[in-house]
Amino acid sequence: MKTKEKSTILDTRAMRLVIDRMAHEILERNKSAKNLVVVGMQTRGAIIAGRLAKKIEEMDGRAVPVGALDITLYRDDYRSAFKQPAVQATDIRFSIEGKDVILVDDVLYTGRTARAALDALTDFGRPKTIQFAVLIDRGLREFPIHADYIGKTVPTAKNEEVKVQVTEKDAHDGVWMVELKK
Repeated sequence: MKTKEKSTILDTRAMRLVIDRMAHEILERNKSAKNLVVVGMQTRGAIIAGRLAKKIEEMDGRAVPVGALDITLYRDDYRSAFKQPAVQATDIRFSIEGKDVILVDDVLYTGRTARAALDALTDFGRPKTIQFAVLIDRGLREFPIHADYIGKTVPTAKNEEVKVQVTEKDAHDGVWMVELKK
């Protein structure tokens, strides 16, 4: 399926400012980083999680454990959506037991990915809380999932998609709205 860029949602500077604001909101709600751990969903959610953890550490002076979670095999559609699922690494080298987990994804859409992530996380223990942070909330939920921390809300249509790019994977930062064309 072809895509056509419609508009820029966040440029490099705006993306940095949004992540900084989200880190402030996380610290404000949790009072400190003392009990926080940050887990990002592969791939771009994990990169954004690392940036959030670094900013929280800069602000609070405490190191924040950060990990990456692959939810591929927890998806309710992985057998039908993928001929051969592309499983990535889960890297959580700390206990989440009794912790306030900040679960991070790049885009919140139907809620299915978040539901799968909740299932995957509980395999690692019983956190005190799981708080959900997303860079972009594009609406159109199929599951009753909401984010606690939202970088930007961008209403979309079903024939539109939000593309997030990060320097670590894509050579630059930015978020764009694209139109899907058949």
